[in-house]
Amino acid sequence: MTITLTRRAALLGGIGALCAPALARAQGQVRLTLGHGAAPGNPRSIAADRFAALLRERSNGRIELRVAGSAQLGDDAAMVTALRTGTLDLSVNSQGASSAVLPELAALGLPFLFERAEAAYRIVDGAIGEELARRFEAVGLIALGFWDNGTRHTTNSRRAILRPEDLRGLKIRTPPDPVTIDIFQALGAATQQINFNELYVALQQGVVDGQENPLANIQSSKLFEVNRFVSLTGHKWECNPFLASRIAWARLRPEDQRLVRDAAREAGAEQRRLAQEIDLRLLAEFRANPAIAVNEVDQAPFRAATAAVAERWEARPFGDFVRRLRAAAAS
Repeated sequence: MTITLTRRAALLGGIGALCAPALARAQGQVRLTLGHGAAPGNPRSIAADRFAALLRERSNGRIELRVAGSAQLGDDAAMVTALRTGTLDLSVNSQGASSAVLPELAALGLPFLFERAEAAYRIVDGAIGEELARRFEAVGLIALGFWDNGTRHTTNSRRAILRPEDLRGLKIRTPPDPVTIDIFQALGAATQQINFNELYVALQQGVVDGQENPLANIQSSKLFEVNRFVSLTGHKWECNPFLASRIAWARLRPEDQRLVRDAAREAGAEQRRLAQEIDLRLLAEFRANPAIAVNEVDQAPFRAATAAVAERWEARPFGDFVRRLRAAAAS
């Protein structure tokens, strides 16, 4: 018996048609599609390809995964919608877009919450991560892990950012992440949300003066070509939640679910390793490039200027979760 489950769905926001085989099974074959927004060479892109290879190898070719990167299937918000409706199987998504359906996820990006990436891994791999996974399932998503979207820094085309007041009057692109918006508004910048795949042109044309991202994203999307000032603000860490559609997940056999989880865990460990290795290499490359102006910052005044952000987040309806997250990060 052959069951055909391929669908074609129109995505929101005029993105066009998303063509994704949700889950097809024929004589034991499983076909899945994974979407992400990262450019080739980005740790997320490399690890997604590794995930596909692991599934193919460990299933002896029975599980076939198509990876559609560089926002081929729409932006991150559109892919979250597609996951929830079952027209997309998997996505290594962004923290900002995913927080639209799970607001407490954004709290992982509270300013200066984690001193190092390893501290963030400890939190998302522990009780806090388990709680987020339960909350994701309640909104139709299966969390397969939390990949590393890096410690984020600020770039712009006008001047080095040495003090918070240097951001005043600058137009800064942020993702649709409420914590990031709160951070930059607290620092005096004007914020604007622009799709990441449109960001290079927006910076080139002066729609915005600057943006914030980890070094890996700045390099893989060539943002340094249009933003020569790279200021190492290190204002927050973000994850890339690896999510599956609960609709598609329910159609997988238990043994295939275990295989997918194991492959996701292994690919995620590789992604984190690559993220940290690439960060160190890129920092050296950027500093050696005369066309790029890299500067350190004294984080103390930035911490002081953004201290009220965490307090405001504790006043939200899920403030208890935020307090437990902050306590866990401080322990």
